[in-house]
Amino acid sequence: MQISNRRNEESKRNVVGKQKTGEEEQEYYHKRKEAHKIIRNKKKTYVKNVIESIEEDQKHNNSKKMYQTVNQFKKGYQHTFGIIRNKKGELAMNTKEKAEIWKEYFDKLLNTEEPRELIRKGNKEIGEVEVEVEELTIGDEKRSIRNLKK
Repeated sequence: MQISNRRNEESKRNVVGKQKTGEEEQEYYHKRKEAHKIIRNKKKTYVKNVIESIEEDQKHNNSKKMYQTVNQFKKGYQHTFGIIRNKKGELAMNTKEKAEIWKEYFDKLLNTEEPRELIRKGNKEIGEVEVEVEELTIGDEKRSIRNLKK
């Protein structure tokens, strides 16, 4: 109980000592307002430039780039995480580490041995294909050739 009261008193003193004066509050308020104004103006110019590039792409019949820009603008910023886990479960963010992890993964995936026994699913072995083919007659062949000539 005594320890918590002492901590509360210390935190109250810190808060009281850090209170801003009227001038500091006004200065902070004006600088913050100015920063918001700058951000709004930058965003307006960005949107204007994006719209102009979309219009240019439309004029030059570059529909692929136009739709890519529209979709990108519509979705907004999409952050991509460049983090993967290694075999131990640790996170790897370094480019060389990630490349090594992917190398090991694909080596294991692509360089496996052939299975010694075929896998059976029901009555069929996987990899076995049953195809029923009707025998062709000379009349069928002639009809097909005539259809190709048309």
